[in-house]
Parts: sequence; structure tokens; C-alpha cells
Amino acid sequence: MGKKTVYTKEIKWAVVRDKLEGKLTTREIMNKYKIKNKTQIETWMRWYKNGEMYRFDQPIGKQYTFGHGPDSLSKDERISNQLTHLKMENEILKKYMAMRKESIKG
Repeated sequence: MGKKTVYTKEIKWAVVRDKLEGKLTTREIMNKYKIKNKTQIETWMRWYKNGEMYRFDQPIGKQYTFGHGPDSLSKDERISNQLTHLKMENEILKKYMAMRKESIKG
């Protein structure tokens, strides 16, 4: 079995952001971030659409329920991660709303 590629949460969020913006094809996103399989992008998009933001921090093979990260994270680190998620989600939603506004105009 091959070695699994581990993507950082920053890459995962950047992929979701690029996908939502719709300016790049899935293939272009895969090339940009060196992602080997399109199902990886589909998984991250599903997590995002289902509101499962905590999953972006999970190591491979670990499944935590919301608010229950790895034991090694302090309360401050978990709060910081949640804040990062919310900031990224807010940024994505702002871009989406701007794009939607433009499409209604044009």
C-alpha cells in the first residue's frame, strides 16, 4: 500500500475556497495544490457543505466529533482552530455573496 499524502488544513481550505469561487476547474485545482485524486476534493467539499469544519484539522484515520479534537490540543488551541474555521468560512461566504450579486446584475 502506498504512502498517504497528508494535506494541511490551509491547503484543504484553499481548495474549498477555489472550488466555491468557480474560477478554476477541478483539474486545475488538483495541479495547483498537487492533489492526486479528485475524490479528495469532493470529500472536502462534502465536509464543508455538511458544516463539518472540525474535520479539516483531523489527522488521517481519526474521526472526532465536533468540539472533540485530539487530546494533545489545549482548550486555547481548539478555540484558535475553531476561530480559523469561522474566519475562512466567513471569507468564503463573502466571496460567494459578491459573486452571486454580480450574476444577478449581469
